[in-house]
Amino acid sequence: MRTRTLLALATTATALALTAAAPASADGTAVLTTGGPGGTAVAVGDTLTAPLASGTSATLYSSATGTSGVVCTSSQFTASVTGNPDAPGTATESVTGHSFNSSSCSSNVTGVLGVSGITVDNLPYTASVASDGTLTVLPAAGSTIQTTVKLRTLLGSITCVYQAPSLNGKADNADSSIAFTNQQFTKVSGSSLCFANGYFTAKYAPVSDNGAAVSVN
Repeated sequence: MRTRTLLALATTATALALTAAAPASADGTAVLTTGGPGGTAVAVGDTLTAPLASGTSATLYSSATGTSGVVCTSSQFTASVTGNPDAPGTATESVTGHSFNSSSCSSNVTGVLGVSGITVDNLPYTASVASDGTLTVLPAAGSTIQTTVKLRTLLGSITCVYQAPSLNGKADNADSSIAFTNQQFTKVSGSSLCFANGYFTAKYAPVSDNGAAVSVN
């Protein structure tokens, strides 16, 4: 009888140890899912895309409260998922593309006739998305987030280069969106027609994985 009891205890202990060692993702909900909150986990390696939210614009204004600068009505980002742990947690992505359609861009800066192009430099960036929706974008080590704006002016073409150490945004499951508000860039080169600071605001939605809207858990 004692031998059976000891064997039973040993078996139970082994089963508990195996259960503890099992990955939580077997039954948990991942930070990023499709099919709504608590849905199917987004696979590592999947590509996420998002255009500007319908009816909105991406703006780079010269001040946080002003309306002078550059406005674009067509923009999109692309990111590859590099980590998607169980919630609560933080998913990670590699931002491989962030484009602006220059034909959709205009400027109301005095002396500027139009926008020739906007380029996001130094890609890829690293993005992290926490379960509370907090989004952080960082450049590679030793690099910086950089945007180059080319403008047509009365004096010819000029190039304005802006940099930021990081970007902070917010994800919202209501419309599968991510939003950036007044993210400050500083001019590092360009003529006097280039404003000294650029404040970036944009809302991208829906964030999708192969056409399926992405939620944050």
